[in-house]
Amino acid sequence: MKSIIFLIVGVFFGIVMYKSEAASWFRIYEMFEFGSFHMYGIIGSALAIGVVGVQLIKRKQIKALNGADMHLQPKAKSFWRYILGGILFGLGWALAGACPGPMYVLIGAGYLPILLVVGSAILGTFVYGLLKSKLPH
Repeated sequence: MKSIIFLIVGVFFGIVMYKSEAASWFRIYEMFEFGSFHMYGIIGSALAIGVVGVQLIKRKQIKALNGADMHLQPKAKSFWRYILGGILFGLGWALAGACPGPMYVLIGAGYLPILLVVGSAILGTFVYGLLKSKLPH
């Protein structure tokens, strides 16, 4: 039953992403040229909702759907790790014209060339998993 709920929420999220043009290459290009507020508004709204959601989880000690505690562990701070990760993420986003969320929306919308991007993202994740223990903390 939980899987059906997750599927319904995912499909709804995909429809919202597509209808809001968050998966549009033109809108993403427009954002990188500072030509429109559209994508900044979407990203800002998502950030605000995320901040409120995390605070609710922390203050109300909300549990996961499976009943497990959702203790948010503090992460080690490392300036260079975040700079390198941000640069790689931004380059991938600029080259593909889509960040990870809209990639799946674009598949659903029938833009099949994005399958190359999804395959590359999966391969990159796999390679990171292999190299993670060898990277500096």
